[in-house]
This record gives sequence, structure tokens and C-alpha cells, in this order.
Amino acid sequence: MGMELSELDDLYGSTVLEHCRHPRNHDDLQSPDATARAVNRFCGDEVDLQIVLDNGQVSQIGAQAKGCSINQATTSLLSEAVNGRDLAEIEARSALFRRMMGGEALSAAEIEELGALRALAGVLQFPVRIKCALLSWTALEDAVKDYLRGSGG
Repeated sequence: MGMELSELDDLYGSTVLEHCRHPRNHDDLQSPDATARAVNRFCGDEVDLQIVLDNGQVSQIGAQAKGCSINQATTSLLSEAVNGRDLAEIEARSALFRRMMGGEALSAAEIEELGALRALAGVLQFPVRIKCALLSWTALEDAVKDYLRGSGG
């Protein structure tokens, strides 16, 4: 049932595989300002995020993913994509990523804005895996909402 790593490499490219094999920001942060957990009940994928904010910007992020390679790679890529950004930038990037995963045609500037995240466009060839690529973004959005509720923002 599972795909071989060589098949994944052909399909998704080296960026996705690199993030799957060597996830970034994988440490569980002990005193975060916001946390979230997302679970895909369909396949069992899980994502846990911890975020530390400093003056409204993400200064540290912990991102742990369990499950398929797409979920693991996306979670790692997400952690790099939001680190150092403020909440408005994070919301904009999340919306842009969701548009790409929805199959929407993006402008050259929008594709550039996605940076390394654009490597996940290959997932669109497998509609059943799109949820895997969106799980960590759902967790991120939940963490931001949780933070804003708690901070009175």
C-alpha cells in the first residue's frame, strides 16, 4: 500500500523528501504561548504544534508529525515557513497554501511567496493525500485562534 521512497522522490522532489527524513523544528517546546493538535481520523496522521511569540512574531515553533511522509514533510516545511513571521503573515501564507492545495492557479508572485512550500504542489496529483498536506495548517490555524482568544486579541 505504501509508496517507496524512490517513488516519492520522483513524485514530490528532493525538498519534500529532505523534510520528511530530517524534520525541522521537531523539538517539543515546554512553555509555548499557543499549542494545537490535529488528527486525521481517516488515516491516523497526527500533528502537534507549539508556538512561542515575541512581540506578535513567531520566535520559536515546535512541530511534531506522525503518520505519512506528506504529513511529516508538510509539518516541517510549515515550521520553517512561519518561523519569524507575525500572525497576519501566517494567516496570509496559510490562505495561499490552501488555495494551492485547492487546485487554484496562483500568480508567479504568489508561487514565489510560497517558497519551499510550492514543492508540495505534486500532492495535487493524489487528491486523497491533500488532507495530509493540510493537517499541519489546520493545527496552526487552531493554535493562532487559541492564542488570540487567550490574549484578548
